[in-house]
Amino acid sequence: MGDQGEHLSTNQQPKPWAALWENIRILVIALAIALVVRWFIAEPRYIPSGSMLPTLDLGDRIVVEKLSYRFQPVHRGDVVVFRTPPQLELLGYDPQQAFIKRIIATPGETVSVHNGTVYVDQVPLTEPFIAASPDYELPTLTVPPHSFFVLGDNRNNSNDSHIWGFVPADNVIGHAIFKFWPLNHLGKIL
Repeated sequence: MGDQGEHLSTNQQPKPWAALWENIRILVIALAIALVVRWFIAEPRYIPSGSMLPTLDLGDRIVVEKLSYRFQPVHRGDVVVFRTPPQLELLGYDPQQAFIKRIIATPGETVSVHNGTVYVDQVPLTEPFIAASPDYELPTLTVPPHSFFVLGDNRNNSNDSHIWGFVPADNVIGHAIFKFWPLNHLGKIL
């Protein structure tokens, strides 16, 4: 009784170009998947300054997820990455440069800083994550529609909304959610 299955003769070899073509197809598919993930879902970023100390150290590597804000609003306290606001473009900043700051106030809310305390809608914020209390004053401002007021956690050493104003919602790239490098900083971004 013989085997009814297909057999390849040991004399039959796959053609070299067929194996090469298969490897190229796999590489193209992998590259396409990686690009879709980076453009629409998540991307790694590098922290180039100390403006978010002590939450994020200079040189930390983080993951920025881009999907959740398509389905839910940005919340106060979120750490977000955003493209250069128009006010800074006018000063010569690269329009594609990315910044990272914490959302302090959302559209329609008021924000002010008095005697080292940040107030939103006249309620003082509890901010255990900041490096030090702000040593500046900021009169009451109302956040316009489709905009956010952002501050660095290193309040006194951050180029942020207290200097140049609001971030348009369209400039938000995503939500910084996780530190992955160096390994001793591994963890969720709070």
